[in-house]
Parts: sequence; structure tokens; C-alpha cells
Amino acid sequence: MSTTQGIEPTAAVTERVELSIGGMTCASCAARIEKKLNRMDGVEATVNYATERARVAFGSGVSVADLIATVERTGYTAELPAPPEPPAQPAGPEQPATEPDPQRERLLISAVLTVPVVLLSMVPALQFDNWQWLAFALTGPVVVHGGLPFHRAAWTNLKHGAATMDTLVSLGTLAAFGWSVWALFLGHAGMPGMRHGFTLAVGGTDASSTLYLETAAAVTVLILLGRWLEARSKRRAGAALHALLDLGAKDVSVLQDGREVRLPVSRLTVGARFVVRPGEKIATDGTVVEGTSAVDASMLTGESVPVEVAPGDPVTGATVNAGGRLVVEATRVGADTRLARMAKLVEEAQNGKAAAQRLADRISAVFVPVVILIALGTLVGWLLAGSGPTGAFTAAVAVLIIACPCALGLATPTALMVGTGRGAQLGILIKGPEVLETTRRVDTIVLDKTGTVTTGRMALVAVHTAEGTTEQEALRLAGALEHASEHPIAAAVAGAAADRLGALPAVTDFENIPGRGVRGVVDGHTVLAGHEALLADRAQHLPPALAEAKRRAEAAGRTAVAVGWDGAARAVLEVSDTVKPTSARAVAELRALGLRPVLLTGDNRAVAESVAAEVGIAPEDVLAEVLPEQKVAAVKRLQAEGRSVAMVGDGVNDAAALAQADLGLAMGTGTDAAIEAGDLTLVRGDLRSAADAIRLSRRTLATIKGNLFWAFAYNVAAIPLAAAGLLNPVVAGATMAFSSVFVVTNSLRLRSFDAG
Repeated sequence: MSTTQGIEPTAAVTERVELSIGGMTCASCAARIEKKLNRMDGVEATVNYATERARVAFGSGVSVADLIATVERTGYTAELPAPPEPPAQPAGPEQPATEPDPQRERLLISAVLTVPVVLLSMVPALQFDNWQWLAFALTGPVVVHGGLPFHRAAWTNLKHGAATMDTLVSLGTLAAFGWSVWALFLGHAGMPGMRHGFTLAVGGTDASSTLYLETAAAVTVLILLGRWLEARSKRRAGAALHALLDLGAKDVSVLQDGREVRLPVSRLTVGARFVVRPGEKIATDGTVVEGTSAVDASMLTGESVPVEVAPGDPVTGATVNAGGRLVVEATRVGADTRLARMAKLVEEAQNGKAAAQRLADRISAVFVPVVILIALGTLVGWLLAGSGPTGAFTAAVAVLIIACPCALGLATPTALMVGTGRGAQLGILIKGPEVLETTRRVDTIVLDKTGTVTTGRMALVAVHTAEGTTEQEALRLAGALEHASEHPIAAAVAGAAADRLGALPAVTDFENIPGRGVRGVVDGHTVLAGHEALLADRAQHLPPALAEAKRRAEAAGRTAVAVGWDGAARAVLEVSDTVKPTSARAVAELRALGLRPVLLTGDNRAVAESVAAEVGIAPEDVLAEVLPEQKVAAVKRLQAEGRSVAMVGDGVNDAAALAQADLGLAMGTGTDAAIEAGDLTLVRGDLRSAADAIRLSRRTLATIKGNLFWAFAYNVAAIPLAAAGLLNPVVAGATMAFSSVFVVTNSLRLRSFDAG
């Protein structure tokens, strides 16, 4: 599978298209389709197994129908994907509980039938007269129905001269089942009273009375389990797009002939005017024509401080009106809006990001055909050496069974289940095995500021008072006045005052002064709170000490609220998005893992550098005032420098960058769009869990690699013994079972993983 960030077309390329590919069962399928497409004149293609998409650039001599025909001739399906649409109701990452899952049903049915077969075959004490016929009746549906996907894929591959793990699974299970059928009907295994002993003695068993029903059934179930776990994680591939599209408003109050008419957003047209009340989402990109307010764009732009808007100012769809009533004229609708363009960025980043191929699939490119040739060579060699058909077939079946990937079927799923289960206990969700290899290579970690390094909520951080004024008095009067305002900064002041002082006095004659602040009467005092200019207009100038405090606050990127009463400026309140208490330690832990932390934010540089200094990030590693589109470009620049980039974020503005990064870590306290675009989700919202997630992912990957090595080592070491006739199929089955026990035991060691 290609690992391109995109397609660099030649001059002859005139068109691009994206195809939805069906029928792929492993990464080698994607590689085969890509190879076939690239053999066409003027075609450059990349096929992504994880997203089941092909991105193709082609010249004028090739049509989309030609591309689809080529894919179909390769043995797979292709079609133009339907455009994503917003869900009618909130859609989770998993299928609804009422929607059938054929793959899960196939696995459950096969597992229920396999358990008694394994017990009867491996435990002689449970064997009764004619038990073998019951085992045969139970194994048949497992091999035929449960293994149908493997047999079908193996047949498709055979028609195109290819072999994958499906080929080996199909051959191994059918050989074991076929031998058992021969032994039952033509050998001695069907005799009443037959008992199936389990011995490791070479050649100590009559081949015609030996059954491999449990091998055929167990291998089928284990491989089905691995495929189901993989499919479950792949179902989440397109969820980020739905989360982005679902973020926008669903309906809107449009002004028609002087009255408001509620319409679906899809019916908005450029030039239409609509009303946005406090707390409502702005329906689409537009320009304010009436009213003033503060717009909370933090979920879209990363700005922690709400932006003041007035007539003539632009606003963006999906942002929230946090203040007064606005009338907005639509300037962009549908696919032209900023939200829709961000959704497109996420889609392109996901489709251009190739998932790591499974180690088993890479090795199988050589392993599978070699094993098949060895098995056939063993059969022919023994026949030419004068051995009877029974001995020759026994040796050949032993080769197939010892090489059949029973332990391989457990290697990834068991480590993944234990690792992800332990991760869930620690607040870390790993979406699937595809992301694990990346954690080993990442050397740079990009941290979003708002909601990741900081709390994402405005809070009162300091109170400065003039001589003769106490902090308690300033907070009491300012908090009471701000309590009457809907502005997020006012809410931070009022909340802090209520927390420290309890109940606040009532306000009379309250007035909101657009773009300046608020005034009102509290306990007989006429109180002003807001910009310095609001007080200056009423001859309430800040004394030198307060003016210096305001200057330092703004230099640090904080918002300064001037407060005055009874004709004089009395206090300056500092309000800011505060750094999480654990962020500095988290940055230190990430450095200890060999990662270079980079702070990336939409906030201004003063805010960004202040936060960076507090958590221990160097100024040269701060990227500030970055728009969502520029965040993706920033990640791409780091990748172009040869870095493997991890990204931690929580906002919609981070979703495309999370998808573009080699490893995306989404804060679970953030938006659905960010969570779905990330590869790992940090449920606790604590940045320290990012370091834990990378350590756990690396440990899980190391366990999977160890499992795969030993799964192959046991089998490969025993293949020569089986081919030489020194390993009968019963011992082959025992060796395969032992390798499976080792794999499971090795995976269970992940349960002892502790957070740092």
C-alpha cells in the first residue's frame, strides 16, 4: 500500500477521481489494485486499504469507466463514492444496535459450534460413543459457512494468480477438514467407540484414525475474530466528516417581508438575511448587518476569547452567538462555507494517509506460496520415494497444519484487546492496530493550545486594585455588575466573585454599552466595567499602577477589564484561558519519550508564548495565529522536513490536522469531529495521558511484533520436520496450539502496564 501524501501527476494528467473499492481483505489486495491501475497509460493511483478508497489521476485517453473495469478485472468492485451527507440525527461511531452485523453473526455462530468440537477432540474423558460424528456435524457449518469469506477470497486470488493469508487459511482448514472426512468415511475414525488420543509421539498414531476437526474449526474462528476486530475499527473511518457536517445549524430564521420564517439551512441562498439570537449557532458564513455581540468561535478557530462583532464584520457558520441579537446576510452557502471546506480537508487528509500494512500480510507475500510449494513438494517427494499415499498425504497435511496461521490469528487481536482494555482503564482509547506502528516512529508532537494545554475556559487570574480599595470590594461590585451580562468574560468575573464571596448584591439600571462594556448601580454605587476607554470617556483614568498592571496583562496575552465606581478607576481584573495544572509535567514526559513538543494555536503570539513558557516549550517551537487550513500546512511542513508528526487537539479546527498527522491524539473532552479524526482518544482530557498513550501503544506494538515472530518461528522451525516425515499432524496441531498459548500469555503481560 502506498504511503503518499498525495499524487504528483505528470503533465499528461488532466483529471482526478476518487473511487470506493470493495472486496479488499488485506493490505496486499490494495497493493495489487494499485499495481494494476498504475500499469494503465497515463494513470497514477494510490489505494488506501484503511479507508477503502483509490485516488486516481489520469489523462484524457482514460475514462472513469476504464478505471472501474480494471479494478473489477482484478477481482474487486469499484464505484464513485456518494457525497457525505449530515446525519438526520446524531450518529455515533459504531453502527446502531438494531443494525445487523453479518460478520459478527458469522463469528458468534462459528464460535458456539467450535467450542464443543475442541473440547470433544482434545479431552478424551469427554468422548462418548460416536462423538466424532457429532464433532463432524458441528465442524461442517463452521468450515463451509464461517470460512466462506476466506474460501471466496482464496478462489478470487487463485483466478488472478495471487496468494494471500486467505489462501493459506482456506487451504489449511479445507485440508484438515478433508482429511477428517476421509478418515471418517474411508478410514477407521468413524468406528463406534473410537477415542481420539492426544500424543506428541512421532508416527505413533494411525493416520487413518486421526481427525483434525478441531484444527479446521478453531483456525476459522480465530481468523474470523481478527477480521471482525479490524472491521469494527474501520467502520469509524468516515465518522469525522459526519461530525463536522453535523456541527452546523440545522435550521435558520430567515427575514422575509419583515417577518421571520424558520427554514432548513439547505434552503439558504446568498444574500438572504437571517436572525441569530443569543446562544444560537450562526447558520452560514455571512456579514453582520444589524446588532452587536460577542461570537464564540473557539470550536472552529481555536480562539479562546470571544470576538466582538458589529455591523460590517464577517461571521462564520457553526460559531455561536454569545451576546445580543444579530441580523446576518449570507455570503457563502453549502460547499463554499468554511465548515464545508474544513470537512473537505479532513476527507483529503484521511484518504491520503496510508495505514501501516499488517506484518503478517507483508510476510505472507513470500510465506504463503512457499508453504504451498513445500506441501506439494512433500506430497510428490514421498510418493516418488515409494511411500504409500497415506504417509505422503500425512506429511503434506502436517506441513499445511504447522504453517496454518492459528497463532497469527491471535497475535494481533489478543495483544490489541489486552492493550486497549488496559488503555480504557487509564482513559486511553486506541482505535485499531493500524495506528500502532506510527507511535514507534514519531519524533515531533504538535500540541493545540486551547482545550489541550489550557482549560479552554475563561477564568479570573488576578485582581489589581488602586490605593484604598480592597480586592474583596472590587470583586463584589464588579462581580455583581458582570453577573447581569451574558458575555463569557463577564461570566468568568461573576463566577469567580460568587465562588470567593458567595451571594452577590442585585444590580439596577443595568446597561450594555456595545463594544465597550457594562454599567449599572450596585449598592448605591454607579459601577463601570470593560475597556479602559469606557472609563476614560467618563473621566475615570487609570492611575499609573493600574495602567502598568493592564499593560503587563495584555503583554502576556490576557484580557484586562477596567473597573471604576463613584467617579474613579479602582481596579483592573485579569481574565485568561488558564493552563491546566498537569500540562507542564506532561510536556516533560513527552520530551522524555524523545519527542519535540511544538505549540500550535489560533491565538495571538503573546498568548501563545506566555503559555509555552509556563509549560516548558521553547519560543522557536511556538506557531501562533494559525488558521485551520494553516494548521494542516504546518503539519505537512514538519513532515516534509522528514519528521514523523503526532498531533494532540480537541477542536473542530484541529480535525483536519489530526487526520493529516502521522498520529492523531484527540482529547476526549473536545469535539466529536476531533475525536473521530484522531487515531487515539484521551478520555480524561489530561495531556499527561498523551505520553501514557504513546508508551502503551509502543508497548502493544512490541507485543504484537513479538507474537508474530514467535508464531512464525514455531511454524517455520517445524516445517522441515513435517516435510521430512518426523512430525505427524497430531504433533503439528500440538505445536500450533502451544504457539497460540504462548501468544496469549505474552499478550496478557500488557495488563501490568502502569501510567507514568
